[in-house]
Amino acid sequence: MAKAVRMQDIAEQVGVSVVTVSKALSGQRGMSEAMRRRIIETADAMGYVRGAVRRSHAHDERTFRIGILVADRYLDRYVSFYQNLQQLVAQELAAMDCATLLEGVGDEAQEKGTLPQIIMGGQVDGVILIGRLSDPILTAIHDSGIPHVYLDFSDHHYDEDAVVSDNYYGAYILTNYLFSLGHSRIGYVGTLLSTSSITDRYFGYRRALLEHACEAPDEWVIQDRDPVSGELDEERYMRLPEDMPTAFVCNSDLTAALFIRKLRAHGYSVPEDISVVGYDNFIYPGLCNIEITTFDVDTREMAYRAVHNLLHRLRGESYRRGVVIVGGRLIERDSAAAPSVAGR
Repeated sequence: MAKAVRMQDIAEQVGVSVVTVSKALSGQRGMSEAMRRRIIETADAMGYVRGAVRRSHAHDERTFRIGILVADRYLDRYVSFYQNLQQLVAQELAAMDCATLLEGVGDEAQEKGTLPQIIMGGQVDGVILIGRLSDPILTAIHDSGIPHVYLDFSDHHYDEDAVVSDNYYGAYILTNYLFSLGHSRIGYVGTLLSTSSITDRYFGYRRALLEHACEAPDEWVIQDRDPVSGELDEERYMRLPEDMPTAFVCNSDLTAALFIRKLRAHGYSVPEDISVVGYDNFIYPGLCNIEITTFDVDTREMAYRAVHNLLHRLRGESYRRGVVIVGGRLIERDSAAAPSVAGR
């Protein structure tokens, strides 16, 4: 069987970039008509099959081949929130008779902004990006012209379609819950600016502090991961302050579990000495032996919205463009309680 012709092959033949080829084949502006014709003629001569033709004729003509892109770093240590989200997206796509192609994005590709193979090879009609990817990658995907949706993050550089959980209000609810238990000395665990979700949750936490006329010194805002790679590391980060709060809002349940382990290693009991709440209601089984109070994220609804918004776009149908925020709910469990008399 002959090897399928990729956009990269066409780009090398014509002497242009993959982005230029993608724009020419998708009818976007940004080049002369002479160059567009040359690229299209070269593609036809090489036997390139465009995405729309690749769709299976055994199904409805409106079905598509959809790529799922997720950074390798989100998948390599624990069964992660993003693996769960990826599975839900794949299930929703299967229900819509859409073929799914998954590609992990490595650190080198992130740094160089290398366009993923499933896009360069013209293997998909659209892509769903799960979890924050690097600016160079996002720029390359944007410039390629392929329809796409961000899932669980948004990007201020472009007017992009995105589906996110209610990060700001969720953390606000969690922090107010701690105030309702009697806490007033509350810290936050999460590396600011490493992802938009972590930063948005921080601002929800800060709003609750402001409304209760409470302050938090800088040392109460504790990093949990490398700001560039995003790798979680409770030994390198999660440095406990000398003046400890009585409670902490963590940016995820995974971070909360690792932080509880850190607290116990330093002689603190949870929730007797310090209360801890998480976010997302998803944790690696067996990582923590206490059930974590959390904000439950409706991941199934997030996956549904991302898939259907992308399909609406591919079909040329009207839909709500921009950022879609999906709500959630507080789940009370065992990791938070009223502060001890000594900690008040």
